[in-house]
Amino acid sequence: MSACISQFDGRSDPALIRSLVELTQAGLPLVDNPWAWIGERLGLDEDTVLALLHQLQAGGAIRRIAAVPNHYRLGYRHNGMTVWDVDDTHLPRLGPLLGAQPFVSHCYRRPRRDGWRYNLFAMVHGRSTDEIEDYRAQIRQLLGDACRADEMLVSSRILKKTGLRV
Repeated sequence: MSACISQFDGRSDPALIRSLVELTQAGLPLVDNPWAWIGERLGLDEDTVLALLHQLQAGGAIRRIAAVPNHYRLGYRHNGMTVWDVDDTHLPRLGPLLGAQPFVSHCYRRPRRDGWRYNLFAMVHGRSTDEIEDYRAQIRQLLGDACRADEMLVSSRILKKTGLRV
C-alpha cells in the first residue's frame, strides 16, 4: 500500500476527496485504464486511486462503482417498473433472488403507503412490450405464493440520471 493511503484515513484530506469526486461524478472516462487516468490527474498511482475508492466505499461515502448502460442506445426501447405486493417475511430471500435476474437492472424494497400496497420494485428492460411482459411473468413465477398482486408501470419518458455533485 502506498504511503499516501497509509496516511489517508478518509477524513484527513478533503481536497483530495473533492478532486476525486469532481473527476468521477460525471462518469469514468472512456479510456483503457480510467484508474490510471484519475491517478495522473491527482498525482497518485493506480493502486492508490483504487484503494482510496474502496476506502470511501467501505466508509459509506460512495455506494458502488458500476456501469450504467443507456438501454435505449443498446436497443432496449421498452421498459417498465414492475411493482409487487410480497409477503414481508419472504423479502429477505426473494429480493436478492429477483435482483439477480439478468433482465432486472435494479431492484429494491420500498415501504407500503396508504393506497399503495406494493413493497418490492424491479425495473426490467426489453426490446418489445411482449418481452417485458414475459419478464414480468417470469418474476411472478419466481415469487410464487409470496406474491399477492403486481402491476407494471411503463415509462413515458427518459429522465436524465446524474451522480453526486459537489
